[in-house]
Parts: sequence; structure tokens; C-alpha cells
Amino acid sequence: MRSLLSALAIMTIAAPALAQSRLLAEGFADLNDRLSPAVVNIATSQRVEGVDDLPRFPPGSPMERLNSDGAAQVTSLGSGFIISADGVVVTNNHVIEAADAIEVILQNGQRFEATVVGRDPATDIAVLRMNVRNPLPYVQMADSDTARVGDIVLAIGNPFGLGGSLSVGVVSARNRNIDAGRYDDFIQTDAAINRGNSGGPLFNTDGEVIGVNTAIVSPTGGSVGVGFATPTSIVRPVVDQILRYGEIRRGWLGVRLANLNSAAAERAGYRGDGGAVVTRVTPDGPAASAGLRPGDIVLKFNNRDVTDSRSLTRMVGEAQVGTSAPLEIVRDGRRMTLTATIERLEEAEGASRAASGEESNEPRRDGGPRGGRIFGVALSELDPSLREEFQIEPDVEGLVVLSIDIDSANENVLRPGDVIEQIGFQKTDTMITARAIAGEAAVGEHAVVVRINREGQRTFRRLRARS
Repeated sequence: MRSLLSALAIMTIAAPALAQSRLLAEGFADLNDRLSPAVVNIATSQRVEGVDDLPRFPPGSPMERLNSDGAAQVTSLGSGFIISADGVVVTNNHVIEAADAIEVILQNGQRFEATVVGRDPATDIAVLRMNVRNPLPYVQMADSDTARVGDIVLAIGNPFGLGGSLSVGVVSARNRNIDAGRYDDFIQTDAAINRGNSGGPLFNTDGEVIGVNTAIVSPTGGSVGVGFATPTSIVRPVVDQILRYGEIRRGWLGVRLANLNSAAAERAGYRGDGGAVVTRVTPDGPAASAGLRPGDIVLKFNNRDVTDSRSLTRMVGEAQVGTSAPLEIVRDGRRMTLTATIERLEEAEGASRAASGEESNEPRRDGGPRGGRIFGVALSELDPSLREEFQIEPDVEGLVVLSIDIDSANENVLRPGDVIEQIGFQKTDTMITARAIAGEAAVGEHAVVVRINREGQRTFRRLRARS
């Protein structure tokens, strides 16, 4: 009897492995035939002004798209996937942001104009809708939390604009943080992901989407076997809110957090693993009203285990606005449960601005832009929302780094969340002053010195002003 039970146990454990082994032996042609019709190519175009200094090209030449009025029509390509028969498409926000026109191209060559239902820059997810008459093939999103390291995965997309392509790999790691933002929780894979794959699906061997291919690490710009997909555990709530409200309604607790270290654990009288340390509580915010204090260690939020500060940040963001959330904490060696009423992040931002005398619907007093690019780095003036997103202290002033161009010479110098406090040893906290200082500093120079604040630590870096 014991040997029979042992044999049954071995068969049960081996079943998933046998299924994947069979797929490896037989190939993925049938799976590709079933899934590819629901994977789309996305072409966007954007009219860019201010290129009067560019040369004129003869009629009929490939460069005639540079118009005589000093504007250029810039196109880009990406991928996406259909999630409903009526033409709803999921992709990356960076694939379609700033686009003047979006065209979705099906595997059979059909083309449809698409409109943006909503987008979420914080998670880099966007939802599009095509105006279609007939039902379209679509795919389902699965629970990405069930994916394990070593599972076989398939990436289907539009690399380099070549059209539908399939690559196969494995889940290399889970819960990767690549400093892309506060909601980092990527699936890492060695399936080939290249430019143009952005926004495309990462499938499991059941043909279900477990991630949206988003980023790669590469010194060459092509795949070197280190790709990252946003898991569906993050994607699905974002898509659901966009389809329901047309926007994201993200929760806000009103705390600044840090990962647990031995000193914080000792002060709180805590000897366990996991948890997030509260380092600051916003006055009159949900956490303050619940009685949360600096030094408290949060172990559970909404009855879910808190592993670190990022996991708690994600949980709060996903929490339904207006609901009550229990927080299990440790304080002075005692466990207790507090209850906080979750507020909406954007509404909290507006209240903060009103308290400081700045109207949220008015332009800045200096009339300058809120954001822009300098030396291949996307920057923004600080506001309460960005301070909350990147956990920047109230007394830190400057321009926050949002992203760095992949091909920029400064790609490995800065990272999102850095605050540039000085350019060329001059203080800067608006885009107008930053552009003026950078322009002067870059004259005749190949690099400028900037002072950055990274998680409270100040340091100097050299930014390449020219490639």
C-alpha cells in the first residue's frame, strides 16, 4: 500500500514536468497557431515640431516625411494583445504615449485605428480599443503568482518591426526590482525580447498570459537573455480599473517606508522576518488617523503578509479607495492591529497642494513646463504625487529623474527616483532654470557635473552633454 501511494505521489509531482517535456519534444507550433491571432502589432505616429534646421529632401524620397513647415512625422512600433472579442487591447504605456495616431495590425494584415481607453504610467500599462464589427480572437490573463522559476514561457510580439515572432525561454526569476518605479515586481525571463516586443504577452504553456513584456537589460540594445515582464498580478487590477473608470484610482496611506533592518527591528522589539518600517507619517493622513507612528513595523496589510516596503506600497496602491484596511504592526515588542481608511492618491495630492496655497488646476507661477528632457534624461518638477511615488522627503528640492533613454550615454549614470539638486554647481528646481544652466554648462563641454540626491544620500555625477 505504501509503495502504491509513493508511486501515485511521484506521478502527481511529475505530471507538470512531463507535460512541459512533451511540449519541448513536440515544439510549440500548435500553441503558436492558437495564440498568435490574438497578438497584435501597434504602429504609432507623432508630429514633432521645431525641426526647421533639418535639410530638405526631394519629393518622392524616403525622407520626404519631413514636412516643409518644419515638422516631422515620427513613427514607432510595438506589440499588444487582445483580451476581449470586441477589440480591447493591452500594451505598454511607453508604446503609445504622446502618439497622435495609433494603428493596430492583426496577424492577418487587417488594420484598425485604435483609441486610448486609459493608461497608467506608474505601471507602464495602457488599454486601447479598436472599432471592430466582427468578434476577434482573444487571450486570457492567468494568475502570475502561480508561475515558478524554471517554468517554460513564450514571448510573441513584433521585434524590430519584423512582424509576429515567437521566442521560447523560462522564468529566470520572480519579484525582480529594476528601479523602474515604485511598483517594480517583474518576471525575469531569458526568452528573446527585443525592441518592438514591448507591450506583447508572455505566455505560460497553457496559453495564458502571465506578463506583459516591458524591458530588457542589454549593452547592445538587443536581447542578451535578460528580459522583464510586468506580471498579471499587477496588470489585471490596472486594466480592470481602466475599463471600469477610464482611469486609475490608486490607494493612499500617507506614510514613508523603509525595509526592515536589525536596528529598526531591535527598537521595535521584533525578532521575525519580513515587514516594512514606518519612517514618516503624513499629518491628517489615513495612517495618522489610524494611529500609526514612525518606528512601527507593518507585518500585514489587509490580511496579506508584508515582505518589504515595496510589497506594502503595491498593496496600498491596489487597495480600493474608501475601504477600511487592517494593519498588523509591532510596536514596543507588542503586536497590535490598527484600521486605516484608504484615500485616493490624486485627491491626497490635491489636498496637499491646497494646504500649501497652490491650486492643483492652475499652471505653475513661473509659467514653465512641469517636465522635459535634458541630455537623454526625462525630468519632472516635484509635486506631492511624485514625492509619494519615489518616497522623496519634503525638504528635498530639485528635479526628479523619470527615465533615461536606452541609448543615452547617461543610461548607467542615473536611475528613476534620483533628484537632481544642482547642475553645474547651480541650484535648480524648475525646468526653465535647468535648461538655462544646462545650456550654458554644455557650451564647449562634453560633460556637466550634477549633484543628485539618491534615497537621502547626496553625491556628484558627470552627465555626458554630447554623445
